Amino acid sequence: MKKQTTIHGFYKRKYTSFQNPENSPEIVLDENVSPSIIHDSSPIPTSSPIPAPSTIPPGESQQKKTRTEINEVDLSTLERDPGLRTQICDYPVNHRDTVRRAYMTLGPLQSSLSVYPKSGPESHKRSFQECWFKLYPWLEYSKTLDAVFCFPCFLFNKPLGTGYHGQRAFTIDGFRNWNKVIGKKCALLHHMGTKCTSFHNVAQKAYDDLLNEERDIRNMFEQFTDEDCKNNRLRLMAIIFAVRWCAFQAIAFRGHNERLDSINKGNFFELLEALGTFNPEMKELFRTAPKHALYTSPLIQKEILNIISIRVRRMICEEIDGGKFCLLVDEARDESNKEQMSIVLRFVNKEGFVMERFFGLVHVHDTTAQTLKNGIYSVLSHFNIDSKSIRGQGYDGTSNMRGQFKGLQALISNDCPYAYYVHCFAHRLQLALMAASQGVIALRKFFTQLSFVVNVVGASSKRSDQLRDAQAEQIVYLISIDELETGKGLNQIGTLQRAGNTRWSSHLKSVSSLIKMFSPTCEVLLKIIEEGTGSIKGDADSAYETITTFDFIFVLHLEKDIMGITDLLCQALQRQSQDILNALRLVASTKVLLQKMKDERWDDLLSRVKLFCQDRNINVPDLSSPYLSRGARARKEHSDHTLEHHYRVDIFYEAIHCQLMELDHRFNDSSLELLHLSATLDPKSANESFRSIDVCQLVQKFYPEDFSEYERNLLKIQLQHYEVDVVQNADYIQLKSISELCQWLIKTGRVPNYHLIYRVATLILILPVSTATTERSFSAMSLLKTRLRNKIEDEFLNDSLVLYFERELAEKIDLETILQDFKKAGDRRVPL
Repeated sequence: MKKQTTIHGFYKRKYTSFQNPENSPEIVLDENVSPSIIHDSSPIPTSSPIPAPSTIPPGESQQKKTRTEINEVDLSTLERDPGLRTQICDYPVNHRDTVRRAYMTLGPLQSSLSVYPKSGPESHKRSFQECWFKLYPWLEYSKTLDAVFCFPCFLFNKPLGTGYHGQRAFTIDGFRNWNKVIGKKCALLHHMGTKCTSFHNVAQKAYDDLLNEERDIRNMFEQFTDEDCKNNRLRLMAIIFAVRWCAFQAIAFRGHNERLDSINKGNFFELLEALGTFNPEMKELFRTAPKHALYTSPLIQKEILNIISIRVRRMICEEIDGGKFCLLVDEARDESNKEQMSIVLRFVNKEGFVMERFFGLVHVHDTTAQTLKNGIYSVLSHFNIDSKSIRGQGYDGTSNMRGQFKGLQALISNDCPYAYYVHCFAHRLQLALMAASQGVIALRKFFTQLSFVVNVVGASSKRSDQLRDAQAEQIVYLISIDELETGKGLNQIGTLQRAGNTRWSSHLKSVSSLIKMFSPTCEVLLKIIEEGTGSIKGDADSAYETITTFDFIFVLHLEKDIMGITDLLCQALQRQSQDILNALRLVASTKVLLQKMKDERWDDLLSRVKLFCQDRNINVPDLSSPYLSRGARARKEHSDHTLEHHYRVDIFYEAIHCQLMELDHRFNDSSLELLHLSATLDPKSANESFRSIDVCQLVQKFYPEDFSEYERNLLKIQLQHYEVDVVQNADYIQLKSISELCQWLIKTGRVPNYHLIYRVATLILILPVSTATTERSFSAMSLLKTRLRNKIEDEFLNDSLVLYFERELAEKIDLETILQDFKKAGDRRVPL
């Protein structure tokens, strides 16, 4: 039996038309909607969930489920596969329209598969054709049964036994006799019938009537003027604007006291009042609005928010346009200690740009790989995205994600063998930098001391003020002696930065801030020593003695140089448009720079450290001993000064060597044949001979499912023309990445000629580089779900995150479109 659960909240609805999908708004149930029914601003009872029948697992039988008692059902997780779902007539009569609207929200399931299974006689097997979806918009396809169903007939099917005109075949059993589709006796045309009284046409009429506002019984008895409709629409437009504005700003909708006499009703109502303040007409509209249809209740706010978020996700699906994509997933706990999974889709849009779109947040009850997979597949299926189109997986390095046998990447690879997993490059770099800092004793000691100094200086607001004052005096003095330039944005007064373990760039900021504010920091510590009492005085004295030693300053500058080199890589890996080949090239250049520093920059570092100490009257030990060979420990016959010199040389070489070793270990992708073969299309390889055989081998070995035998032969011909027309073109040499290559092919109109090469390039581009986008979604989640808003519902949090994170897309949706979606999403008490 399928497990049915109930999620508190409200039932979100949105109208979709399968007759004209291009001009009609589409709707989909959100991932975490609950089964309550919305009637405008009326209160919604959540204590009486909808009873629903049980279901029989597909493996048990292909027959439809029998009616069984089940107490509750979650409309957000209604079975979409027409071969597995429960019949409408099996639901209680009072709730059938609710279930119908839920399925109308989702729309017909028209799965687009690269290859549909064949059936029939061995001599002449046939399969379903995707073009039939355009000829018959009411068709649904079940991947489980390899059969088609009629969507309106399913919604308004009546238990009439076998029925007539194939009613049962298109609603319960499924039709799969493909040889009867083409020809004069087409079974699909026969199902539709020629008379208006045919079962299909009657069901189609019932479908249209359910969503026809003008035929609502309330509107048949009540008379509304055009002026009434205009006022209702204008009032609703203002409400939609207020909802969208609050979501864009990531602020709370509701206030503590929303009564009319409250001086602060919350952001939503205060914004509506502000609109009315500058527009008397708007103020009058809200004053004279019908009390039963104000459309300002929290439930209506959430419904409007859900309508917009669904629109945004539909736009993302249109950007993908049935193409291949990469899955980026990470999980974290929110403020209420719920485990949330962030889903980001990486793909190449129609202009050739690499996009990473936030697609949703899913509350998971545990972090096992199977639970995460089920949550991902549920979201994708709700928006009719084929999971077989996954061509890349990007996660962090936890065992439940990267496990080779039971991890998430292994489970998805079982379904999609060409969905290659890439461990997040940013996470790898973080691990490499942390391991290098912990592996060298001197560096580990340094960061402990650095953290101690920052804690002592920034322990109170009084000391922070003293640090700012000391820094201001230093800036004034340096400007007076012409040691600092003046200008807009220069010489900012700040504080010492605290390093974080999960963000290595924060270590660079911490080191740089101490070098910049070294003298003011010393002044603050001396003041604490003079004026402080108790343990704080001893802490300040210890911190002062630590930072005024030559060894501390030496490592301080050494770490700034090392992290300055790796920080460029760290920032580059977080760019959404970054491709995996360019990322590996940046890793290689980082190694080269570190090796160059190791070979050439010892003297430069030593001279800068000595100059820094001399300017601040810090004792510099005798470092006049000759250069000692790398790797040799100090010998007994050397003087004490030589021993000190050699000790610092060892720190210098050991720190850089350990960093190089960790980068080699973490980024050991040179053995991946996939990346070697992909490098052929990289414009950076233009100075090498073009190896067309590598591209053919890449397609044949790693992407055989995406290219037929005919296309593989055609690819060889296209590569011959490509080498002459593109590779030898003067503009080609100026391109810096495969992403720029794709954009250039589109701009120059060459994609139709080299569409197979373009397909190969997009498959390379969607390989993941890092999960930085999912990390950003968690940062946005912390803005939305705060300590004061820790009871925010999952569906509300998800919708708010979609609008906040994908504001670029949400702003493209005009208010009129949202109003039409809201109008068609359910019965409204006033005409719109």
